[in-house]
Amino acid sequence: MRLVFINRFYWPDEPATAQLLTDLAEALPHRGHEVTVIASHPGSPGVPRAETRRGVRILRVRTPRRLLPGVAGKALAYLTFFIGALWRAVWTVRGGDALVALTDPPLIGVGAWLVAGVRGARLVHWAQDIYPEIAITLAGQRWLRVLKPLRNLAWRRADACITLGTDMASVLAAAGVEPARLHLSPNWAPAGLVPQPAAIAAPLRDTWGLTGKFVVAYSGNLGRVHDLFPVLAVAAELRDDPGIAFVFIGHGAQRRALEAEAAQRGLVNVQFRPPQPRAALAATLTLGDVHLVTMLPGCETLVFPSKLYGIAAVARPVLVIAPAGCELARIVTAEDFGRAFTRDEPAAIAAALRALRADPALCTRLGQAAARFSGANGDQIAADRWESALAAAGVC
Repeated sequence: MRLVFINRFYWPDEPATAQLLTDLAEALPHRGHEVTVIASHPGSPGVPRAETRRGVRILRVRTPRRLLPGVAGKALAYLTFFIGALWRAVWTVRGGDALVALTDPPLIGVGAWLVAGVRGARLVHWAQDIYPEIAITLAGQRWLRVLKPLRNLAWRRADACITLGTDMASVLAAAGVEPARLHLSPNWAPAGLVPQPAAIAAPLRDTWGLTGKFVVAYSGNLGRVHDLFPVLAVAAELRDDPGIAFVFIGHGAQRRALEAEAAQRGLVNVQFRPPQPRAALAATLTLGDVHLVTMLPGCETLVFPSKLYGIAAVARPVLVIAPAGCELARIVTAEDFGRAFTRDEPAAIAAALRALRADPALCTRLGQAAARFSGANGDQIAADRWESALAAAGVC
């Protein structure tokens, strides 16, 4: 089968969708598939517009990633990639190909639907998140509802829609996607990420002043879909315990506000660190004795945090702060590698952290369960799921 993927990020970029798409795209040529990826150019010198790497043909579209700041800059980057990528797809996709559209930029799948129709290709939506609902929920821009009918039509006309879990699948089903065209394929940890000895994180602990402390880590994008201010409420509950430290590792829309709030509360047990490179991911995740994964109420059916899989891969326990009963909470509790709480339970979360620090054997048991969960959701298993979904949809 010949597959053409469209996503704004791909190797050497390092956002989550870039890493996931790189893993999947590089696994498929070994299974006899011809794979092309259309992505944006990172802007780095020496990165070609087109190349073949590990069996994957990469076509890059130049976009003004840093020309304008803020929302205007992001909108310009989205628009230029939207136009450039679809134009490249028109000249790349052939009849019978499978055109796979991710969701960065938002609604690229609508354009991909048009290209697939013109070129006689099969269309697959890979829904990593769901727009415009996310923008409506976070920004209150209700006028964006006008985009939903066209987006829903593109979903319904696709040969297959692949989502990350049952909560997200329920949104597509409500939009009228037939059950036979709706498939589940959870995300996975970055390739090669496995449990590490604690010593791998010792240099970071020393540099960041965390040696000897029980580290509660949040690693990843500090974006608005993540419910992060309750973490500061938990830190406030534990402010008088010098043995527990909270570390936010990453950038994002909420970082400045979180830093200001932590300073205003005098939370000296909270620190903020920059995102670490992909090569240091194993050490960064091993740094945390326990990791936090959060979800803002209202977003639980619209996105699923892929960071969960990386944390599980290095055998670390997870504390979830999310709406009760959502899929994120169900997975962590059912697989028994962590605990789940709502945003209104800072005292209970603080008590759980104290209990984990006091019981290393419990941390080890939860970490082992996390590693088993990760092993059942690896990148090769994901490739199996993809092939099964495409076969069931008659795509390959």
